[in-house]
Amino acid sequence: MSVKHVLFVVTNAAVIGPNNRATGFFFPEIAHPFEVLDKAGIAVEYASLQGGKPPEDGFDGSDAAQAEFLASDSYRRLARSRKLSEVDVLDYDAVFFPGGLGPMVDITGNPEVQAAVRRAWDGGKVVAAVCHGPSALLGVKLADGSPLVRGRKVAGFSTAEEDGYARADVPFDLESALRDEGGLYESAEPWRPKLAVDGRLITGQNPASGTLVGQAIVQALSGKAVA
Repeated sequence: MSVKHVLFVVTNAAVIGPNNRATGFFFPEIAHPFEVLDKAGIAVEYASLQGGKPPEDGFDGSDAAQAEFLASDSYRRLARSRKLSEVDVLDYDAVFFPGGLGPMVDITGNPEVQAAVRRAWDGGKVVAAVCHGPSALLGVKLADGSPLVRGRKVAGFSTAEEDGYARADVPFDLESALRDEGGLYESAEPWRPKLAVDGRLITGQNPASGTLVGQAIVQALSGKAVA
């Protein structure tokens, strides 16, 4: 059986908002999905809009998965992420957008990202995201002009979570934006794991959902229906 490949598209944004809050990708939102994919024998590669080493946030060395990822060859490869413009998403079986506040700066509304998401979707690939990562889905229009998320189950960082975390720093409310494009937004209580799967669209609500998203990607790439 051939090896499956997942492309992680990571933010390059190191600061956000009027208070210049330090940000980047949220460390567990790469470490936890990576742990699941790696154990399943799925290869992970990295891209970002600018290439190079993406800024990071939220590292917790007491979390074994994060500590192991920091010491891994994959983390070294992350530091040499390829430019998204030099990557064809059709070379991968899935594309995944981890969160952190950074994606709300450079991923959201970016035409290059939107084109990549649309190309992956139209190409029959799995499209996945967690926490603030689903902001990559905003503004993505299908061939008939309808938003990708319209009528589809989707999760992402909730309004209640944002109110207690970064309301003064973010340019918009992700839950509201997903709902405004017709997404069938689902959520759990703040900071509790939540997975939403609608066919090839896989999304998770928050950092606690990263493992669930990884497991759902594995299931989707194995050809099994995701519960």
